[in-house]
Amino acid sequence: MLEAYSDNIQLIHALKTGEPKAYTYLVNTYHHKLCVYAYSFTHDHNLSEDIVQNVFMRIWNKRKNLKEDFVMISFLYKSVYNEFIDQYRSQKTVYPLEKKYIDALNTIVENEEEHSLERIIKLVKREIQNLPPKCKEIFLLSKEEGLTNIEIAEYKNVSIKSVEAHISKAYSILRNSLGENTNIYLFLMFG
Repeated sequence: MLEAYSDNIQLIHALKTGEPKAYTYLVNTYHHKLCVYAYSFTHDHNLSEDIVQNVFMRIWNKRKNLKEDFVMISFLYKSVYNEFIDQYRSQKTVYPLEKKYIDALNTIVENEEEHSLERIIKLVKREIQNLPPKCKEIFLLSKEEGLTNIEIAEYKNVSIKSVEAHISKAYSILRNSLGENTNIYLFLMFG
């Protein structure tokens, strides 16, 4: 059954004509990948599931308007990204700096293929893992856990200057290995 829609045009045609098996194929094939992708933005499993579900529902509801000449996987990734941005904007006041990052992130998403985005996320994770141990720990407390420098200093029983130095060192190392888009990549990873 899965090979029946291995051709992109055939899948889109089947969706446009309302074939439930085509929709089932679409969900079974891409749901997990899209949830992982959405999670890289949200860091929230439930929100990621909601975003992906909304994308699939929108595709089904607007299936008659699907264009047969686009690549489904690229369309799905772009749709998940757009849904994330819509939800992000509706839940938060977007400050000018965040808007700058969101716009830059949008440019990266538009210019990258699916595999490139996955490659970037893996690369960033690997480079963070390669940071010196204390540097990595303090950087992740700041980025992943969202602790302030003061909270980290109290938690690790070190000076605020020491925390700042470790975070600065982490950024410097990551910029050297990841290049000019480091801040955008980190925003992609940690929001």
